[in-house]
Amino acid sequence: VQLVETGGGLVQAGGSLRLSCVASGDVFGVNDMEWYRQAPGKQSERDATIERGGNTNYLRSVEGRFIISRDNAKNTVYLQMNSLKTEDTAVYYCRADVLHSANYEYEYWGKGTLVTVSS
Repeated sequence: VQLVETGGGLVQAGGSLRLSCVASGDVFGVNDMEWYRQAPGKQSERDATIERGGNTNYLRSVEGRFIISRDNAKNTVYLQMNSLKTEDTAVYYCRADVLHSANYEYEYWGKGTLVTVSS
């Protein structure tokens, strides 16, 4: 199974970006999908989680600015990032609980996509 993130790049403060992450390979289904960030010199933080049924929760600092969504048919999770701030600059990683069968679940991580927000 591979998780591949796309959509990162350079944006000015106040702008928007949309990240995507696709799970491919031996995928029977996907349970929780999440976005994490890793900023230079800082600990990793979980930005947002979306359950298979669509329930979501967010890091307080991104609530109201970021929206996580998913397309179960495409095994894809999205992160719409609005009103970006310079402190949002980080490598963003996708994490997913992938089902290889109805009873076997395994955690996977993508390699990350860089988001740089300039002032």
